[in-house]
Amino acid sequence: MAALSIDLPLSMADVRRLRAGDTVLLSGELYTARDAAHRRFAALLARGEPLPVPPGCCIYYAGPCPAAPGEVIGPCGPTTGARMDAYTPAVLAYGVNALIGKGPLGAAVVAAMRGRAVYFAATGGAGMLIASCVRACEPVAFLDLGAESVYRLRVEQMPVIVAIDATGGNLYENTGN
Repeated sequence: MAALSIDLPLSMADVRRLRAGDTVLLSGELYTARDAAHRRFAALLARGEPLPVPPGCCIYYAGPCPAAPGEVIGPCGPTTGARMDAYTPAVLAYGVNALIGKGPLGAAVVAAMRGRAVYFAATGGAGMLIASCVRACEPVAFLDLGAESVYRLRVEQMPVIVAIDATGGNLYENTGN
């Protein structure tokens, strides 16, 4: 089956139609955020303040490496999604509707995703492949965090797989046993 080409930000129609196992090529705007940024997201939300990312956006669990001269970005591979589990339900309630990482997510996050979000898996160890899909990189927030700052990336044809869909379909639970 051919990969689906989908533009970011995802529409809710896209969120609802994607199914675990779909291969997707993402193009458009997404935001990076790892552990330290998510801790700050939680503090902002606890104070009733908006996040430095728009509702309806896609968050990529990554901390880009510095770019070599003449490059847009350095290697930009995914980090383990479960590391953000404590913060993710609140981020989803804020309106984020797509996540990209590697590895399974906890049951509370999967439940919070139902009807509102999709989790894409990006290939771990493929930071250079993913970097080759990045056309623009701009720091957005928490610049003191270095690689864990929030960056806005514009990507073209970034390869991912739907790991957990908005209906609860979950590749990590479909082991074939």
